[in-house]
Amino acid sequence: MAKIFYLMGSSGSGKDSIIKKIRQRELPYLEVAHRYITRDWQAGGENHVALSHSEFERRQELGMFALSWAANEQCYGIGREIEQWLAIGQSVLVNGSRGYLEQARARYPDSLVAINIDVSTAILHERLTRRGRESSEQIQRRLGRHSELSKNLPSHCLRIDNNQQIDQAVEQLLAIVEAHE
Repeated sequence: MAKIFYLMGSSGSGKDSIIKKIRQRELPYLEVAHRYITRDWQAGGENHVALSHSEFERRQELGMFALSWAANEQCYGIGREIEQWLAIGQSVLVNGSRGYLEQARARYPDSLVAINIDVSTAILHERLTRRGRESSEQIQRRLGRHSELSKNLPSHCLRIDNNQQIDQAVEQLLAIVEAHE
């Protein structure tokens, strides 16, 4: 049965880097979903589809998203194409949100595999500062959210350690995907 591998972690935890490396592997049994985000496409980070807030709202009203949520002053969506991929037996890797996990599980109770990328607060702070996309105040809010959400992850959530080399985290994710194929 095809699965949705719902990858979560704080901004700066390494999700984008892990997903980029997974895309380079060209795995025939795993599709990687693009996110639709109300953030400029030139802002750095993940390969996403940039939408204005009005475009996002219109698409949401029309039911074009399988999953959608708001976090960190942005709106995020996953297109309905993931349902087509699941229907033909393709598993899907989704860049998800810890704050939206329970809604995602409710929508896909039999196919969703929750995976959190663990990273220490110190490493996260360093990465956020280095990328230069947020103010000090925004970084502090992100670190607070990281701490709160990390403490409250459900027991069914699998974990990947990304405090070391990115390739180790990629191998951990691939092991999880292969265990569910």
